[in-house]
Amino acid sequence: MPIVPYLQHGGQVPLRGLLPSSIPTPSISLVDIPEYPEVAIHTSQTPDETRGAALDASYKHIVPTIDIPTSYSSHKQASGQAPTFVPGAATPSNVPDTQMKGRKPAIAAAGTFLGLFSFSQIYQNVLFTKLTPSDERADDIAWVASSHSWLDRKACDWFGLCGLAHLNRAGWTTKSETQKQHATDTDTRNSDKIDLTDFWNDARNLPDDWEAQEEREIPDYVLKHAPLIHLYSGEDYWPGDIAEHLIHTTPHLNYTALQAAQDHPNLTDLGELNRWGRFVYLQSDDNVEDRPEWLGGKVNIPNVPKDGNDDDDDRAEHDAVHGHYEEDKDGENSGWWHVGPGDTKDKGGIRPVLTSPGLPVPTATPEGDELVNDDDPYWQPELRNRHRRLAGKKVVGGRSDAPAVLIVVPKGDGVVDAFWFFFYSYNLGNAVFNIRFGNHVGDWEHTVVRFKDCEPKAVFFSEHSFGEAYTWDAVEKSGKRPIGFSATGTHAMYATPGVHPYVLPGGILHDVTDRGPLWDPVQNMYSFTYHYQSDTLLSSNLHPTAPVSWFYFAGHWGDKFYPLSDARQYRFLGQYHYVNGPLGPRFKNLGRQEICQGNGECVLKRWIGDKTKRIKRWESVGEGEEMSEDDARRVWGAEYDSAS
Repeated sequence: MPIVPYLQHGGQVPLRGLLPSSIPTPSISLVDIPEYPEVAIHTSQTPDETRGAALDASYKHIVPTIDIPTSYSSHKQASGQAPTFVPGAATPSNVPDTQMKGRKPAIAAAGTFLGLFSFSQIYQNVLFTKLTPSDERADDIAWVASSHSWLDRKACDWFGLCGLAHLNRAGWTTKSETQKQHATDTDTRNSDKIDLTDFWNDARNLPDDWEAQEEREIPDYVLKHAPLIHLYSGEDYWPGDIAEHLIHTTPHLNYTALQAAQDHPNLTDLGELNRWGRFVYLQSDDNVEDRPEWLGGKVNIPNVPKDGNDDDDDRAEHDAVHGHYEEDKDGENSGWWHVGPGDTKDKGGIRPVLTSPGLPVPTATPEGDELVNDDDPYWQPELRNRHRRLAGKKVVGGRSDAPAVLIVVPKGDGVVDAFWFFFYSYNLGNAVFNIRFGNHVGDWEHTVVRFKDCEPKAVFFSEHSFGEAYTWDAVEKSGKRPIGFSATGTHAMYATPGVHPYVLPGGILHDVTDRGPLWDPVQNMYSFTYHYQSDTLLSSNLHPTAPVSWFYFAGHWGDKFYPLSDARQYRFLGQYHYVNGPLGPRFKNLGRQEICQGNGECVLKRWIGDKTKRIKRWESVGEGEEMSEDDARRVWGAEYDSAS
């Protein structure tokens, strides 16, 4: 093809330096033409035979033309299509874009690796030391090493993501048919309600002169102002009897059984397990993920009173007033607010143990309640529940077959604290983004009513590891009795029904309460008096043969947090799926000076209302309570050494 461009209707344009201005500009597409040596080609055609030639072209001269290649490997056009080159565009300009596209995957991979590496370094060097107390880091190495997966161990060490594969619930329940049959047989044997009355009797507690012991008396005003508790209407884990709980658990020293599964301790000798130290756990004989019947406690749902109606005008009026709450500074300045020397540190108080300094203290650790050294305080947020969308039903209750525990503690100067303890065999932790944390076997919750000169002054409701205090006039009542609300799953106690957010903003983490079955603990209880300065628990004049050994048990009322090798266990950033079972009532700071459980700030509220704008923080219950070294020496003597 000659280099001379063609006009639209054919014919070649002569290569001249100038064309006459009378010739219109042809519509010619521009092309990039590589440089070739000029080649002259002589044609035999006459000007007449050249169609469409310029009108002023000389017929006496030969028109020079140059032939050039027409095929370009990088710009092939379909037959019959006009070229689509953009004027001024150059093919080499697309090369940098192509090279950049090739580099993007490498840049993304490098950025991902850098991000993971940075997070790993932050977790290992900053977060891990804050989330894990120093005295637990050695145990953490063994816990991580228990996993059979190399990838799982490395993800746990590097990123704090332990047991990701365990999110698949298929591995949580019992697969063995033999084990399933054993669980079925156990439930069948226990389908008839067990009479546990004999377990609550210990004739050895009845002294010859007990009639004359005024220190055993339960004041009448304590019972008249006893709390009523609304359990959640959609609850799956109802109140439990600690006597029955012992039938379905076996004492373990960490993960090693101390006796045969059929050889269960009872309420009269449970305290003897203290000879094994503080790492004793009452481990469930059943896989709790199989949800055995005794764990749910459905037989202990409060029954309906004979009149079938417990509504009263006081409650209706209270519901109609939303109100708000504020600190009652006048009440905090009263003589009944801050009383006595306080309990000792080994039982959750503030008073040092002069006879055995350095004892472990009850502490909420990531693994659960423990008695640990008091020289490594740390804070971390709790991870708890999303709203359980269960249809609430209004059920009026009364007596539960699971007895409550009443412990009356005189504080001096006319001040008396009445502790009402409620036990559950299982605590279902709350969930964040459908991932549940904080499950544990055994659960102790409590409510306290403080009296001054026989008159009620304040009420405390335990919420996880702390709680809130209210003036007597601030809480809802049925007659003279205050009403509390137990949250679904966690059984945390609140003064109002509804949604109770905590720790995380936006209500992501919250408890839920409603007006489910009403539990009257007075109808079935065992009562005691306690002298906290001498650490002496006495069966009361109302229940003189009630055993007391169970109260001194210094171990855990549930399983030890499961190892990483257990398919039911996982841990994300220090928060475990399953944590330790709790410590008992002895370690709940019964000798507290102020009505709150903790030893930090205690605010007395004189009205209750919306609490969604106030996000609360407590010491983490992550792993559960642990006994500190100071507490251990208090219980087992100054020579106690946990390492031995």
